[in-house]
Amino acid sequence: MSIRVLIPTPLRQLTGGAGEVAAEGATVADVIASLDARHPGLKARLCDDEGDLRRFVNVYVDGEDIRFIAGLTTPVKPGSAVSIVPAIAGG
Repeated sequence: MSIRVLIPTPLRQLTGGAGEVAAEGATVADVIASLDARHPGLKARLCDDEGDLRRFVNVYVDGEDIRFIAGLTTPVKPGSAVSIVPAIAGG
């Protein structure tokens, strides 16, 4: 069973318009690499040049913010849902 990844609207141009795609991996970093292999350019939009998650990108595994778990090394299991949520700023 694969991992469900929920893609926000601004990134759907890289997934052919799909709001949900499948990925594989044991950690969030693996899932991002899997996504990038299937949808080139996604990793560059999610991670900086050092490979760290960009400041204004939030990722959740089964509703839990990975920044408070283990970051990109947060484990994922088959059937997990990974949500990518861009931070929104405003005034």
